[in-house]
Amino acid sequence: MEIKKLTPRHGEGTYRIDESDDFVVIENIDWGCIPSGKFYTEEHRVGLICTGGRAHFEYDGVKYTMEKNDLFLYMTHNIISNLMASSDFNCRQIWFTRSEIWNVNIYSNTDFMDMVYLKQHPKVHLTDDDMSLIDGYFQLLFHRMKDRSAILYPDIVRSLVGTIMLEMLSMMRREAVKKEVLSANGVEQDFQEGTSSSIHRRRLADKFMCMAEQSDGRIRRVEEFASQLNITPKYLSTILKETMNCRPSTIIQLFTMKAIEHRLRFTDMTIQEISNDLNFPNPSFFGKYFKEHAGMTPLAYRNKYHKRNNQ
Repeated sequence: MEIKKLTPRHGEGTYRIDESDDFVVIENIDWGCIPSGKFYTEEHRVGLICTGGRAHFEYDGVKYTMEKNDLFLYMTHNIISNLMASSDFNCRQIWFTRSEIWNVNIYSNTDFMDMVYLKQHPKVHLTDDDMSLIDGYFQLLFHRMKDRSAILYPDIVRSLVGTIMLEMLSMMRREAVKKEVLSANGVEQDFQEGTSSSIHRRRLADKFMCMAEQSDGRIRRVEEFASQLNITPKYLSTILKETMNCRPSTIIQLFTMKAIEHRLRFTDMTIQEISNDLNFPNPSFFGKYFKEHAGMTPLAYRNKYHKRNNQ
């Protein structure tokens, strides 16, 4: 069966800062824009908050039910299938690319472990107080995005979005702490997860994550990280698959792209200097690497965001 690519819709109840699809806010779901069968988003993460009804679906093969007050974060490239929903199901949505996260300035408050947790636990049920708080933010955001007359309109909108995303992150972390407390007390804990071998694997995975983040894109070989951990590359791949359902190379790539994008957007370093700083063999190889993962050259990426910041 063909897996269809989903993109943010246009039309009534849909708001963009500019004509770009990098950041889109949608007031309600439009079933006409959602294909049947299997679908995914190529570049976007999507935050969904259910405001009514119920939906059942599979997310990378795992079954979920989404009801009122549920917050769900869809990560890029994951597959949604077997979607069924009640006639009154509705949800608000925030679509955003990795690059747009820079604009809302939340990276200083997040780390990759947040993303790993969300990959494994994408749904959180919010309290009525949570929903009241988030609803207030959304109403203010919708009001501001409908009226673009403010001189600092893009900055105001991104500030509001950053606040909403930080509130969501706070709620997600709260649920993570609850799960840790329950696990520590032996509640709903699988026996296998409590074995010393499993704990050792999780600690190795955590250590790898910290090392990858601290390398700031300068180390890109799985073998080098495995050597520092005194394990084989194959074993590192095994524990990452078991604990986080991803490959070491995927995590290394994410941190490498984060490092490159930061230098392109927020420094005056030349392409040659960035290539040297991040230990690429030469600027040509650096350019090919970035284009493969970003879909554009480093210079085009820098010009795109410098032009936007100067508008």
